[in-house]
Amino acid sequence: MSAYYAPLAGGILIGLATAMLLLVNGRIAGISGILGGLLSRRQGGDSAWRLAFLGGLAAAPLAYGLFAALPTVQVDAGTGTLAIAGLLVGVGTRYGSGCTSGHGVCGLSRLSPRSLVATLCFMVAGFATVAIARSLA
Repeated sequence: MSAYYAPLAGGILIGLATAMLLLVNGRIAGISGILGGLLSRRQGGDSAWRLAFLGGLAAAPLAYGLFAALPTVQVDAGTGTLAIAGLLVGVGTRYGSGCTSGHGVCGLSRLSPRSLVATLCFMVAGFATVAIARSLA
């Protein structure tokens, strides 16, 4: 698959998956909310669709690998840095009442003002982090 078509196909699949989840289940495809609901003690018997959605996320790269070479992943950070980054992302999703997938993909498509503000905050924080990290390197 051409380098130009893979991102397009991925975007189309993300759009279809989020639209189908909303139309079929009436749920927003925010990954932190889906995982949080699965781990919550008060789940109302809705763990099947949550497991299926998360399973699909894990299976997607495997399915892609059947048709094309998987890209090489290079992480230039140590275990401690990755652990701190993961904790900060988790805290941020709680304070922001959702993650980038919930706000950026689903919220913006529903024209949610709250999601617009959250997505702008995600982007500004990302730009600032890259600028600071590059200036220190």
